[in-house]
Amino acid sequence: MASITQNLSHAAERKAVELIVDQILKHRETATDREKFYLQLVDWAQMFFGKAATPERMDAVRAAIQNPDNRWFKYINKILDEADPHYAKVTLMNLGYEAFFRGTKMIRANREKYHCNIPWLILFDPTSACNMHCVGCWSGTYGAKHNLTFEDMDKIVTQGKELGTYLYLMTGGEPMVRWNDIKKLAAKHNDCEFAMFSNSTLITEDVRKDVVKLGNITYFLSIEGTPETNDARRGQGHYDACMRAMDLFKKYGIIFGTSICYTKDNIDAVTSEDFLRFISSKGARYGFYFHLMPVGNNAVPSLMPTPEQRKMIIEKIRYYRSKDCDLEFYPMDFQNDGEYVGGCIAGGRNYFHINSSGDAEPCVFIHFSNSNIHENSILEMLQSPLFMAYHEGQPFNRNQLRPCPMLENPDLLREMVAKTGAHQTNEESPEEVDHLCDKCDEYAKAWAPVADELWAEETHKKPSYENYTKEKRENPDLAAFEHKDGTDEIKLDKDYVKEEF
Repeated sequence: MASITQNLSHAAERKAVELIVDQILKHRETATDREKFYLQLVDWAQMFFGKAATPERMDAVRAAIQNPDNRWFKYINKILDEADPHYAKVTLMNLGYEAFFRGTKMIRANREKYHCNIPWLILFDPTSACNMHCVGCWSGTYGAKHNLTFEDMDKIVTQGKELGTYLYLMTGGEPMVRWNDIKKLAAKHNDCEFAMFSNSTLITEDVRKDVVKLGNITYFLSIEGTPETNDARRGQGHYDACMRAMDLFKKYGIIFGTSICYTKDNIDAVTSEDFLRFISSKGARYGFYFHLMPVGNNAVPSLMPTPEQRKMIIEKIRYYRSKDCDLEFYPMDFQNDGEYVGGCIAGGRNYFHINSSGDAEPCVFIHFSNSNIHENSILEMLQSPLFMAYHEGQPFNRNQLRPCPMLENPDLLREMVAKTGAHQTNEESPEEVDHLCDKCDEYAKAWAPVADELWAEETHKKPSYENYTKEKRENPDLAAFEHKDGTDEIKLDKDYVKEEF
């Protein structure tokens, strides 16, 4: 009976949000028309989240909506105006209502209930097969040896939704190799949002038609700067394939982004303002930057950026997101945005990875596991020894410019793998933890003083919600930030800096 009541409540709630979304998409002519429906959505969100939505925070959102010069609401309006109406509506309902609103509330409740990490998104590999062989990429050498069945993928999504996870990302290999099963999965779970990291080469006119019809699939297209810098690592002709996919998506109103791996050789090209303005003109509206990781026996550690280059990309990306820049593109840096997400998000804290053999890995770059989708439920994966070691260890560094237990704190990954008895799961060829971490030791040592200097120069805000263990939240000697009792200041080692709101 309780389940029926909950389902009816969910359906009624979704319908109420859908009516507001319909009005937002209907009133495309002027920002003023749309503004009142944005404000209705804020009122609903404040009621939905209750005490978690502080009046100060919600009033700040209202002020931004009512400011005609606010960069980010102009950006949101542009995306909605460009998108196919059906596609935009499904995205707003699934990514907005189900994932951001309802899913977030469910996830936070389940973290308290199960005393473990519950992720906001799950990343999985439909296949190990890839039609490309990019330099320094482990997955290009897997071959078509491993695949998740449709039933495996359906199990992942079905059980994930029960915990509150409504966003699913796919990588590989090249996920488009499994397009028929993926579109079947998206159709069955039409209340979820799916995204693929794709090399673009298998995106066709027929794929485009399916994507618009379904409405709940988006893409991160791999690209690395100019034709020369891109094809030097990814292979001749890849740049042109990416351009064709972008043109197709833009023409038919499909919202998409980019996936950019930055290396010592391409970092200037992929961070130039001209490059970002170019891909924005092609229709890309957001993108992830990924630091090259020395993972696997196929790795090329010499391609890792220098500390000076990493410092430079931090400065550039933060400028591109500032009020001083009018770029119609939102860049996110997986390695350097730790402060905004509380450090490492892996191990299920905000996400985890299931490879094409079904192994649950804490991160797409950390190939070690205690559990597998063929024998374990999603909840059992999250409560496995290695994942619980992540849960108890996060944050791994007070300086969240050094968030990773592999790249910047390799001794911590060595310790967790040894303590939990996790086995290696690299599908290219076996790689034990010492072999992996040995490639990170010198890098971590070189980056530490640069990162510490940058961190000490900045003012840091304490997030309103931190998914750390109760012990980490309450013990100032263990928490990521140390607080002065009775003040609104944050302690950073021996120094104090005023928090800015």
